[in-house]
Amino acid sequence: MTGRGRIAWITGAGKGIGRAVAQNLAADGWTVCVSARTREDLDSLRDAAGGTVHVFPLDVTKAQDVETCIGEIEDTVGPIDLAILNAGSHKPESLEDFSVETTRRLVEVNLMGVVNGLAPILSRFRKRKSGHVAVVASLAGYRGLPTAAAYGASKAGLINLCEALKPEIEAAGLRISLINPGFIKTPLTDKNDFPMPFLMPVDDAARAICKGLESNRFEISMPWRFAVIMKVLRLLPDGLFFALTRRMIR
Repeated sequence: MTGRGRIAWITGAGKGIGRAVAQNLAADGWTVCVSARTREDLDSLRDAAGGTVHVFPLDVTKAQDVETCIGEIEDTVGPIDLAILNAGSHKPESLEDFSVETTRRLVEVNLMGVVNGLAPILSRFRKRKSGHVAVVASLAGYRGLPTAAAYGASKAGLINLCEALKPEIEAAGLRISLINPGFIKTPLTDKNDFPMPFLMPVDDAARAICKGLESNRFEISMPWRFAVIMKVLRLLPDGLFFALTRRMIR
């Protein structure tokens, strides 16, 4: 994506997918504004990136802070052309450790953290009649999988949210993209202690995301073989689907 003269803002850019996408965009000429909770991660990204990167530390669960951050970016760097709402977290939960606290935390970060950025950025885009927003959900949002009840619910919410908003966003002359990764090798997936089918290097995922954002596709999913499997699971009758997921229980 040739971004000369354009400004991108990425949340969750300290590690993983967000960091790799930021590096790709910066290398392609974008001015990239990056946000995450840990400033040290953002500073190291700025130092390593081969382009223009501006650091804006942020906790996406604090709605007013997100709105203030967007204002600071546009006041000091310029109007945002592309917003990639990527910040997210995951913690596996079995039946034995299923809790209100973990579920609330994942919903606050994964779902409400996106909403906290989506509302103010769309308001600005609508006034300018220009802008592209991309939301990072997950293939795990397609169907409920064991140990991913809270995570999958938050990501399913994002998928539904983007599908619901798409017609009106496009009618307003704006763009929305839905990014659904599968297993991507990041510090988050490094914590998993189970086999991850079609595990994809993060740099390959970042290139696929940037290529997808350049196209007119609504959904950008990867790796493609795992995406096909998950799409098929959405079509299975419940009896067959639950027969499969019962085998995933340890």
